[in-house]
Amino acid sequence: MVAEIKALKAMVKFDDFAKLDLRVARILEAREHGNADKLLVLKIDLGFEERQICAALKTHYQPEELVGRSIVVLANLEARTMRGELSQGMLLSAAEGPAKLQVVLLEPAVDLAPGSVVA
Repeated sequence: MVAEIKALKAMVKFDDFAKLDLRVARILEAREHGNADKLLVLKIDLGFEERQICAALKTHYQPEELVGRSIVVLANLEARTMRGELSQGMLLSAAEGPAKLQVVLLEPAVDLAPGSVVA
């Protein structure tokens, strides 16, 4: 199957990219969001602290299959409330096609400690 590829977004300077703090995190807990059809609420370990993030994964993953997995997160994204739940970061994933029929979490190829820097 050939994926439909979107055009690139506007180019950014290296200094802008360098502001992003990408880290490895381990999912400690996962549950359905009580007030959203697509969101899961994840408790993650960043090595130096635990946080909560909301992610639109409900139609792609069961909460119990996420617990214990290592993921890549944008750790310095400003926190916001998503339908009543605090989200303190964003996980990185890849989606295929405009309908996002398949969503795949970005995970380290080997076991890395939570908090490891992704460069």
